[in-house]
Amino acid sequence: MFESLSERLEGAFKQLKGEGRISELNVATTVKEIRRALVDADVNYKIAKEFTDRVKDKALGEKVLNAISPGQLMVKIVKDELTELMGGTESSFQANGSPAVILVAGLQGSGKTTFSGKLANFLKTKKGKSPLLVAADIYRPAAIDQLKVLGGQIGVDVYSEPENKDAVAIAKAAIQQAKSQNKNVVIIDTAGRLAVDEAMMTEVANIKAAVQPTEILFVVDSMTGQDAVNTAKAFNDRLDFSGVVLTKLDGDTRGGAALSIKYTVQKPIKFMSSGEKMDTLDVFYPERMAQRILGMGDITTLVERAQAQFDEEQAKKLEKKIRKNQFDFEDFKQQLDQIKKMGNLKDLMAMIPGVGKAMKDIDISDDAFKGIEAMINSMTPFERNNPDTIDGNRRKRIAKGSGKDISEVNAFMKQFEQMRDMMKMMNKMPMGGRLGLGKR
Repeated sequence: MFESLSERLEGAFKQLKGEGRISELNVATTVKEIRRALVDADVNYKIAKEFTDRVKDKALGEKVLNAISPGQLMVKIVKDELTELMGGTESSFQANGSPAVILVAGLQGSGKTTFSGKLANFLKTKKGKSPLLVAADIYRPAAIDQLKVLGGQIGVDVYSEPENKDAVAIAKAAIQQAKSQNKNVVIIDTAGRLAVDEAMMTEVANIKAAVQPTEILFVVDSMTGQDAVNTAKAFNDRLDFSGVVLTKLDGDTRGGAALSIKYTVQKPIKFMSSGEKMDTLDVFYPERMAQRILGMGDITTLVERAQAQFDEEQAKKLEKKIRKNQFDFEDFKQQLDQIKKMGNLKDLMAMIPGVGKAMKDIDISDDAFKGIEAMINSMTPFERNNPDTIDGNRRKRIAKGSGKDISEVNAFMKQFEQMRDMMKMMNKMPMGGRLGLGKR
């Protein structure tokens, strides 16, 4: 995510390396490189120029801070300005009502339907809501089927009328059904087009007028850069939406949409989404995104994702087993499952300061754990619970059952033993401290 922009900005800051103080000359050179990096990331030139002018004014206005280097000071100034450019602070999301109605709009292919499913899952699992998904895309039968599949995955009902070609009537009927079934949030997935056209705009505007939504969310494919910003402006002029959703952030994202859209339409980015899994939806925090763009990582989001998967009671049980040196393969597999639920592995690694840059050219597949899981699944329940009993003959059987070479099984067993030895040494530390967890 934003790898190219991050590299270009890092190159710009190198202009100040070794400088003892900030001067008009070294600031001008650095600012010029920052502006080029932003324009290459598909940020509108006018926005890029205003941004760098503010950075320059702040840098030259600094009178003190002799204790830190010019490079560090410039990074801080750019981080603060990036944060402001993307909205400054987290934006609130209104999901209260009888029911609350969320209207989801955007172009075809932007990820509206997938986002609708993710939002339903987010509201159900994290906010305790009872959502109803509404298939109001009357032109694309696959959209209705897709929404039903997603609803089935997350245990959320989907309202649809496949034979009805009146999207407004479908939306109104869905709200009535939600009321009768005590659903407190209705999420309406509307139709899109490959480009902005009058028919689509009129239909979405008519749905808005009929259902008076609590929130109108415009979904943007973040890989489309400035085109997405222009489309957002067209939608906002007609719908006056309440917030933006950035999708496909795990793709080749240059950054133009994330950095320009708030400035252009004066509406906050409320959510960001990556991948196809239903739990890969995050609230958008401008400061955290600015930190990630500048290669500072995002420890806060990483810890929050961990907290969502590791509950305190489970951590206590695990702590007892570790203290008694009883950590086994069943426990290990459970930990792997929880890590996988936290999201894309490369994305998680990028949240650790300094690691993102080191991993940029390394392809980490989400299937990275499959070989390990295959070996554990080839063990009997007794073997999983009693790792010390796995002798040479058992290892041969595990290798055969998992389709692995005996050397791979031996290497895995050795790594597991090393991990257990390390856990023994850490026994005196509280479990919450080791996992970075605590009460939520």
